Amino acid sequence: MRNKIESFGIGTGKIVYSTNDYEDIFCFSKAENIELFKSSGVVLFRGFGVTPIQMKAFSEKFSSSYIGDPTKTSFDSVDFVNFVDAEMNAISLHVEHGFSPFRPDAIWFCCKTPVQGGETLFADGVQIWKEMSKHTKQLFLDKKLKFDFESVEFDDLKNFLVLGETLDNCKPILDKIEGLSYQINEDSTLSCKYICSAVVKTKYENQDAFANSLSGPLANGLEIFEDGSKLPDEVADEIQKLYDKFTEEISWQAGDLVMIDNSRFMHGRREFKDNQREVFTTLTNLSLD
Repeated sequence: MRNKIESFGIGTGKIVYSTNDYEDIFCFSKAENIELFKSSGVVLFRGFGVTPIQMKAFSEKFSSSYIGDPTKTSFDSVDFVNFVDAEMNAISLHVEHGFSPFRPDAIWFCCKTPVQGGETLFADGVQIWKEMSKHTKQLFLDKKLKFDFESVEFDDLKNFLVLGETLDNCKPILDKIEGLSYQINEDSTLSCKYICSAVVKTKYENQDAFANSLSGPLANGLEIFEDGSKLPDEVADEIQKLYDKFTEEISWQAGDLVMIDNSRFMHGRREFKDNQREVFTTLTNLSLD
Protein backbone atom coordinates (compact mmCIF):
# COMPACT_ATOMS: atom_id res chain seq x y z
CA MET A 1 0.00 0.00 0.00
CA ARG A 2 1.86 3.08 -1.26
CA ASN A 3 -0.59 5.62 0.15
CA LYS A 4 0.26 7.90 3.05
CA ILE A 5 -0.86 6.23 6.29
CA GLU A 6 -0.85 7.98 9.66
CA SER A 7 -2.01 7.19 13.17
CA PHE A 8 -5.55 8.34 13.81
CA GLY A 9 -5.79 9.78 17.31
CA ILE A 10 -4.06 8.32 20.35
CA GLY A 11 -5.03 4.68 19.81
CA THR A 12 -4.58 2.02 17.14
CA GLY A 13 -6.70 3.69 14.45
CA LYS A 14 -5.22 4.61 11.07
CA ILE A 15 -6.03 7.21 8.41
CA VAL A 16 -5.17 6.51 4.76
CA TYR A 17 -4.80 9.48 2.42
CA SER A 18 -5.28 9.53 -1.33
CA THR A 19 -2.05 10.27 -3.23
CA ASN A 20 -3.78 12.26 -5.99
CA ASP A 21 -7.14 13.71 -7.03
CA TYR A 22 -7.92 10.82 -9.35
CA GLU A 23 -7.17 7.86 -7.11
CA ASP A 24 -9.96 5.33 -6.77
CA ILE A 25 -10.90 3.59 -3.52
CA PHE A 26 -10.87 0.28 -5.41
CA CYS A 27 -7.12 0.51 -6.09
CA PHE A 28 -6.25 -1.08 -2.75
CA SER A 29 -4.95 -4.59 -2.41
CA LYS A 30 -7.49 -6.64 -0.46
CA ALA A 31 -4.75 -8.38 1.53
CA GLU A 32 -3.09 -5.10 2.55
CA ASN A 33 -6.37 -3.56 3.63
CA ILE A 34 -7.32 -6.64 5.64
CA GLU A 35 -4.06 -6.58 7.59
CA LEU A 36 -4.42 -2.85 8.27
CA PHE A 37 -7.96 -3.31 9.53
CA LYS A 38 -7.15 -6.30 11.73
CA SER A 39 -4.30 -4.46 13.46
CA SER A 40 -5.97 -1.06 13.82
CA GLY A 41 -9.71 -1.73 14.17
CA VAL A 42 -10.57 1.68 12.69
CA VAL A 43 -9.47 2.73 9.20
CA LEU A 44 -10.46 6.11 7.74
CA PHE A 45 -9.97 6.62 3.98
CA ARG A 46 -9.72 10.32 3.09
CA GLY A 47 -9.49 12.06 -0.26
CA PHE A 48 -11.01 9.29 -2.38
CA GLY A 49 -14.40 10.94 -2.88
CA VAL A 50 -16.33 7.83 -1.87
CA THR A 51 -20.10 7.81 -2.50
CA PRO A 52 -22.64 5.71 -0.58
CA ILE A 53 -22.96 3.33 -3.54
CA GLN A 54 -19.18 2.98 -3.74
CA MET A 55 -19.10 2.27 -0.01
CA LYS A 56 -21.40 -0.70 -0.59
CA ALA A 57 -19.36 -1.96 -3.54
CA PHE A 58 -16.06 -1.58 -1.65
CA SER A 59 -17.43 -3.37 1.41
CA GLU A 60 -18.39 -6.35 -0.77
CA LYS A 61 -14.68 -7.11 -1.22
CA PHE A 62 -14.37 -7.96 2.48
CA SER A 63 -17.83 -9.16 3.51
CA SER A 64 -19.68 -12.47 3.62
CA SER A 65 -23.12 -11.04 4.37
CA TYR A 66 -25.05 -7.86 5.18
CA ILE A 67 -27.28 -7.03 8.14
CA GLY A 68 -30.32 -4.80 7.74
CA ASP A 69 -31.57 -2.12 10.09
CA PRO A 70 -35.35 -1.52 10.08
CA THR A 71 -34.91 1.62 12.22
CA LYS A 72 -33.11 3.52 9.42
CA THR A 73 -34.07 4.80 5.95
CA SER A 74 -32.50 3.21 2.87
CA PHE A 75 -30.46 5.32 0.47
CA ASP A 76 -31.98 5.57 -3.00
CA SER A 77 -33.45 2.06 -2.66
CA VAL A 78 -29.95 0.53 -2.37
CA ASP A 79 -30.15 -2.58 -0.20
CA PHE A 80 -28.30 -2.32 3.13
CA VAL A 81 -27.14 1.31 2.66
CA ASN A 82 -28.90 3.47 5.24
CA PHE A 83 -29.15 7.15 6.10
CA VAL A 84 -28.12 7.77 9.73
CA ASP A 85 -29.27 11.37 10.19
CA ALA A 86 -33.02 11.11 10.72
CA GLU A 87 -32.42 12.86 14.05
CA MET A 88 -29.74 15.38 15.08
CA ASN A 89 -29.28 14.48 18.74
CA ALA A 90 -26.08 13.21 20.36
CA ILE A 91 -25.77 9.42 20.56
CA SER A 92 -23.91 7.70 23.41
CA LEU A 93 -21.14 5.18 22.81
CA HIS A 94 -22.39 1.72 21.89
CA VAL A 95 -21.67 -1.20 19.58
CA GLU A 96 -24.01 -1.61 16.64
CA HIS A 97 -26.85 -4.02 17.46
CA GLY A 98 -25.19 -4.86 20.77
CA PHE A 99 -28.70 -5.12 22.22
CA SER A 100 -29.29 -8.26 20.11
CA PRO A 101 -27.51 -11.46 19.01
CA PHE A 102 -27.24 -10.02 15.50
CA ARG A 103 -24.14 -7.86 15.99
CA PRO A 104 -22.31 -7.19 12.70
CA ASP A 105 -18.55 -7.60 12.48
CA ALA A 106 -18.00 -4.19 10.90
CA ILE A 107 -19.70 -0.82 10.53
CA TRP A 108 -18.98 1.24 7.44
CA PHE A 109 -19.71 4.97 7.37
CA CYS A 110 -19.53 7.28 4.37
CA CYS A 111 -19.94 11.08 4.47
CA LYS A 112 -21.67 12.76 1.55
CA THR A 113 -22.33 16.18 3.12
CA PRO A 114 -20.46 17.29 6.26
CA VAL A 115 -21.71 20.05 8.56
CA GLN A 116 -20.43 21.81 11.66
CA GLY A 117 -20.83 19.40 14.55
CA GLY A 118 -22.10 15.85 14.22
CA GLU A 119 -18.66 14.29 14.65
CA THR A 120 -18.74 10.50 14.80
CA LEU A 121 -17.15 9.19 18.00
CA PHE A 122 -15.32 5.93 18.64
CA ALA A 123 -13.63 4.36 21.65
CA ASP A 124 -11.47 1.26 22.03
CA GLY A 125 -13.15 -1.31 24.27
CA VAL A 126 -9.85 -3.13 24.78
CA GLN A 127 -8.21 -0.05 26.29
CA ILE A 128 -11.27 0.72 28.40
CA TRP A 129 -11.27 -2.80 29.84
CA LYS A 130 -7.53 -2.64 30.61
CA GLU A 131 -7.96 0.62 32.54
CA MET A 132 -11.09 -0.42 34.43
CA SER A 133 -10.81 -1.03 38.18
CA LYS A 134 -10.80 -4.62 39.46
CA HIS A 135 -14.03 -4.04 41.35
CA THR A 136 -15.89 -2.81 38.26
CA LYS A 137 -14.44 -5.57 36.10
CA GLN A 138 -15.71 -8.16 38.54
CA LEU A 139 -19.18 -6.61 38.49
CA PHE A 140 -19.43 -7.04 34.72
CA LEU A 141 -17.96 -10.54 34.87
CA ASP A 142 -20.53 -11.54 37.48
CA LYS A 143 -23.59 -9.88 35.92
CA LYS A 144 -24.89 -9.92 32.38
CA LEU A 145 -26.84 -7.21 30.59
CA LYS A 146 -30.52 -7.57 29.73
CA PHE A 147 -32.43 -6.09 26.79
CA ASP A 148 -36.23 -6.48 26.51
CA PHE A 149 -38.32 -5.80 23.42
CA GLU A 150 -42.07 -5.98 22.96
CA SER A 151 -44.18 -6.28 19.80
CA VAL A 152 -41.29 -7.14 17.47
CA GLU A 153 -42.59 -7.61 13.93
CA PHE A 154 -41.45 -10.77 12.16
CA ASP A 155 -40.59 -8.80 9.01
CA ASP A 156 -38.30 -6.56 11.10
CA LEU A 157 -36.62 -9.59 12.64
CA LYS A 158 -35.86 -10.95 9.16
CA ASN A 159 -33.75 -7.86 8.48
CA PHE A 160 -31.15 -9.18 10.89
CA LEU A 161 -30.62 -12.73 9.61
CA VAL A 162 -31.86 -15.29 7.12
CA LEU A 163 -35.06 -16.83 8.43
CA GLY A 164 -37.82 -18.88 6.91
CA GLU A 165 -40.80 -17.30 5.21
CA THR A 166 -43.13 -17.96 8.13
CA LEU A 167 -42.81 -17.55 11.87
CA ASP A 168 -43.31 -21.26 12.44
CA ASN A 169 -40.43 -22.42 10.26
CA CYS A 170 -38.02 -19.86 11.73
CA LYS A 171 -38.55 -21.03 15.31
CA PRO A 172 -35.82 -23.74 15.16
CA ILE A 173 -33.32 -21.04 14.18
CA LEU A 174 -34.35 -18.68 16.99
CA ASP A 175 -34.32 -21.53 19.52
CA LYS A 176 -30.61 -22.13 18.90
CA ILE A 177 -29.48 -18.52 19.48
CA GLU A 178 -27.57 -18.23 22.74
CA GLY A 179 -28.99 -15.70 25.19
CA LEU A 180 -32.24 -15.17 23.27
CA SER A 181 -35.64 -16.07 24.67
CA TYR A 182 -38.94 -15.10 23.07
CA GLN A 183 -42.69 -15.47 23.15
CA ILE A 184 -45.03 -15.32 20.17
CA ASN A 185 -47.98 -13.03 20.85
CA GLU A 186 -51.55 -13.42 19.65
CA ASP A 187 -50.98 -10.81 16.93
CA SER A 188 -47.94 -12.79 15.66
CA THR A 189 -45.46 -10.25 17.02
CA LEU A 190 -42.73 -11.39 19.38
CA SER A 191 -41.74 -10.40 22.89
CA CYS A 192 -37.96 -10.93 23.13
CA LYS A 193 -35.35 -10.90 25.87
CA TYR A 194 -31.64 -10.97 25.14
CA ILE A 195 -28.99 -11.66 27.78
CA CYS A 196 -25.33 -10.93 27.03
CA SER A 197 -22.05 -9.99 28.67
CA ALA A 198 -20.73 -6.43 28.56
CA VAL A 199 -17.27 -7.93 27.98
CA VAL A 200 -16.63 -9.70 24.68
CA LYS A 201 -13.72 -11.30 22.86
CA THR A 202 -12.54 -9.33 19.85
CA LYS A 203 -12.86 -10.99 16.45
CA TYR A 204 -9.14 -10.52 15.86
CA GLU A 205 -6.44 -11.23 18.47
CA ASN A 206 -9.05 -12.62 20.90
CA GLN A 207 -8.70 -9.79 23.41
CA ASP A 208 -11.18 -8.84 26.14
CA ALA A 209 -13.09 -5.69 25.23
CA PHE A 210 -15.68 -3.63 27.07
CA ALA A 211 -17.78 -3.32 23.91
CA ASN A 212 -21.54 -3.24 24.47
CA SER A 213 -24.73 -1.21 24.28
CA LEU A 214 -24.88 -0.39 27.98
CA SER A 215 -25.40 3.30 27.19
CA GLY A 216 -26.59 3.08 23.59
CA PRO A 217 -29.84 4.42 22.10
CA LEU A 218 -31.80 1.25 22.94
CA ALA A 219 -30.38 0.61 26.40
CA ASN A 220 -32.80 -0.05 29.24
CA GLY A 221 -31.56 2.79 31.37
CA LEU A 222 -30.19 2.05 34.84
CA GLU A 223 -32.01 -1.27 35.34
CA ILE A 224 -29.72 -2.95 32.87
CA PHE A 225 -28.66 -6.19 34.56
CA GLU A 226 -30.27 -9.58 34.13
CA ASP A 227 -31.25 -9.72 37.80
CA GLY A 228 -33.01 -6.34 37.54
CA SER A 229 -30.40 -4.51 39.61
CA LYS A 230 -29.23 -1.02 38.79
CA LEU A 231 -25.84 0.25 37.73
CA PRO A 232 -24.23 1.76 40.87
CA ASP A 233 -23.59 5.49 40.59
CA GLU A 234 -19.89 5.11 41.30
CA VAL A 235 -19.57 2.52 38.51
CA ALA A 236 -21.44 4.75 36.08
CA ASP A 237 -19.08 7.60 36.98
CA GLU A 238 -16.01 5.43 36.44
CA ILE A 239 -17.26 4.25 33.04
CA GLN A 240 -18.00 7.80 31.94
CA LYS A 241 -14.48 8.90 32.90
CA LEU A 242 -13.04 6.03 30.85
CA TYR A 243 -15.26 6.96 27.91
CA ASP A 244 -14.07 10.56 28.16
CA LYS A 245 -10.43 9.43 28.26
CA PHE A 246 -10.55 7.12 25.26
CA THR A 247 -13.12 8.73 22.98
CA GLU A 248 -11.78 9.85 19.59
CA GLU A 249 -13.74 11.71 16.93
CA ILE A 250 -14.07 11.86 13.16
CA SER A 251 -14.56 15.41 11.89
CA TRP A 252 -16.08 14.47 8.57
CA GLN A 253 -14.98 15.62 5.14
CA ALA A 254 -17.02 14.95 1.99
CA GLY A 255 -16.13 11.57 0.50
CA ASP A 256 -14.66 10.10 3.70
CA LEU A 257 -15.09 6.37 4.26
CA VAL A 258 -14.42 4.59 7.56
CA MET A 259 -14.62 0.95 8.60
CA ILE A 260 -14.88 0.08 12.29
CA ASP A 261 -14.36 -3.25 14.07
CA ASN A 262 -17.68 -3.68 15.89
CA SER A 263 -16.28 -6.41 18.14
CA ARG A 264 -13.76 -3.99 19.65
CA PHE A 265 -14.80 -0.35 19.18
CA MET A 266 -17.90 1.43 20.37
CA HIS A 267 -19.13 4.44 18.44
CA GLY A 268 -21.46 7.41 18.92
CA ARG A 269 -22.13 10.91 17.63
CA ARG A 270 -22.06 14.52 18.74
CA GLU A 271 -25.15 16.67 18.39
CA PHE A 272 -25.54 18.86 15.29
CA LYS A 273 -27.96 21.59 14.21
CA ASP A 274 -27.73 21.60 10.40
CA ASN A 275 -30.16 19.18 8.75
CA GLN A 276 -28.07 19.15 5.57
CA ARG A 277 -25.69 16.57 7.13
CA GLU A 278 -25.60 13.35 5.11
CA VAL A 279 -23.80 10.33 6.52
CA PHE A 280 -24.60 6.79 5.41
CA THR A 281 -23.83 3.37 6.80
CA THR A 282 -23.78 -0.30 5.91
CA LEU A 283 -23.36 -3.23 8.28
CA THR A 284 -21.52 -6.40 7.32
CA ASN A 285 -20.14 -9.67 8.55
CA LEU A 286 -16.57 -10.00 7.34
CA SER A 287 -14.72 -12.64 5.39
CA LEU A 288 -11.08 -11.69 5.97
CA ASP A 289 -9.29 -15.03 5.89
